[in-house]
Amino acid sequence: MKKYIPKSIVCLREGYDRSTVLGDVSAGLTVGIIALPLAMAFGIASIPDSVAADLASRLPWLTPPAMGLFTAVVGGFLISALGGSRVQIGGPTGAFIVIVYDIAARHGYEGLATATLMAGVIVILMGVAGFGAMIKFIPYPVTTGFTAGIAIIIASSQVKDFLGLSFEGGVPAEFVEKWKVFIEHWRTFDGRTLGVGLGSLGVMIVLRRVAPRVPGAIVAVVLASATVYVAGFDKSSGGTVETIGSRFGGVPRSLPTPHMPISLGLVKELLPDATTIAILCAIESLLSAVVADGMTGRRHKADCELVGQGVANIASACFWGIPATGAIARTVANIKSGGQSPLAGMIHAVTLLVFMLAAAPLAKLIPLSTLAAVLLVVAYNMSEKDHFISLFRAPVSDVVVLLTTFGLTIFTDLTVAVGVGVVLAALLFMKRMAAVSNVSSISRELADDDEEAPDPMSIALRQVPPEVEVFEINGPFFFGVADRLKDTLNQYERPPKVFILRMRRVNAIDATGLHALEEFWIKCRRQGITLVLSGVHAQPLFAMVKAGLDRKIGEPNMFDEIDGALNRARQIIGHPPP
Repeated sequence: MKKYIPKSIVCLREGYDRSTVLGDVSAGLTVGIIALPLAMAFGIASIPDSVAADLASRLPWLTPPAMGLFTAVVGGFLISALGGSRVQIGGPTGAFIVIVYDIAARHGYEGLATATLMAGVIVILMGVAGFGAMIKFIPYPVTTGFTAGIAIIIASSQVKDFLGLSFEGGVPAEFVEKWKVFIEHWRTFDGRTLGVGLGSLGVMIVLRRVAPRVPGAIVAVVLASATVYVAGFDKSSGGTVETIGSRFGGVPRSLPTPHMPISLGLVKELLPDATTIAILCAIESLLSAVVADGMTGRRHKADCELVGQGVANIASACFWGIPATGAIARTVANIKSGGQSPLAGMIHAVTLLVFMLAAAPLAKLIPLSTLAAVLLVVAYNMSEKDHFISLFRAPVSDVVVLLTTFGLTIFTDLTVAVGVGVVLAALLFMKRMAAVSNVSSISRELADDDEEAPDPMSIALRQVPPEVEVFEINGPFFFGVADRLKDTLNQYERPPKVFILRMRRVNAIDATGLHALEEFWIKCRRQGITLVLSGVHAQPLFAMVKAGLDRKIGEPNMFDEIDGALNRARQIIGHPPP
């Protein structure tokens, strides 16, 4: 079927020109550098020390940082090659750390690999069954509750390495017990380790503010590794700072021989865990694809994306990796670096492979406190604290869902949190759709139409003036869409003067969406950006007028088609009409 043809094949049929290839190569190299420390950090955070020690006794080359790299290379390549998005970047992500750590602690790596392979099969079945387009209707309070809870658990899991604490036994899996151990042993912290961690954290924070295009994580890793080596702080050389070399021995210089990781005795027991991985994979990857669509003006194939994600997870398990999915931050970095096709994602994976082949011995020098600092930044970005706090102004039902999923994620098993969250999502979805939507608009969304149909109103056929950005929303405008919109403003080194928001495919907007749109308008105004709306349909327009948003945005900034909006943008920045 046409909707399952990967975007890599679509792009090959369209043909590549020199500028597209150069843009993809440049973006792939950039994102590969960004992904390098993240892949190793996610691998280390996902595997308990006891499991790592057991693997080291049997398979000395199979270390946690190597698992992260294997996942980024194999999973990342296949997600780009077989997925339904042109610009999606895949690999290990923070969303999986909690569930992966728990599965590995209970069943060892064999159980984790089995669950990953099972999850891949489930995700493929979700795509074949047409569930891809349904994922976008999961309410934002559910995903925010998950991600905020996971962020807190990730940050907590890095305390030991960041401070250099020393105590007998591993770190407890339970949140409360974990902090009890930290508080009991806080006096055992190592000053050098803490200094390296704080320095790395400071470098990333400063670079984020003064040079957002520079990959702060890789700069921090290089500076910290050089400092520890020159100063003789490395624990393997008699110092006190633990590095990848002192704890794990290093990183292999090639991909491993594939194997088939099936423990038949664990299949039934691991089914709930595999389902949780599959749901998280689907949500994370399709949220990332929706953000990419808004930035590029294209549409992804949701079901094809799920099939590609499923195949990538099966392959990752066969190559001794961990679960993989689409990564929002790396996908946005790919777009801003000039990536236009799946070639960029494949080059990102090849870049990581070249690092393994040529520079793996240097990985021994990387301090674990620096990788802990990298994950603290990841956790902070995942927490979306501003969005979390703003949700308390939403309807009471949203607040209840937010706090329920947040609390269950932190204090109980993530499988339980996902199960309850999905049920709450279904109930909220039915409530919202009954209130603001019509059957035909929902049917169009669930059809998962292919973007390749000719579109005479495509932004690609029009000349966008400099200092103007265009973002398009597909489907109902609810809270999560607007908050993802606000995230995109943070990606620009220099904010645009005009931000055109295309709403031609937005057939419905509810009270929460109106509130979020108003917040987005306020954020634009604070940054000196003029917000222009294009293609506003009857129901959203009526709702905006009733809420008074038309007076705030301004009637001269609201158009029924894109050409009028572009001319208004030219008028604002002082450019003549085309």
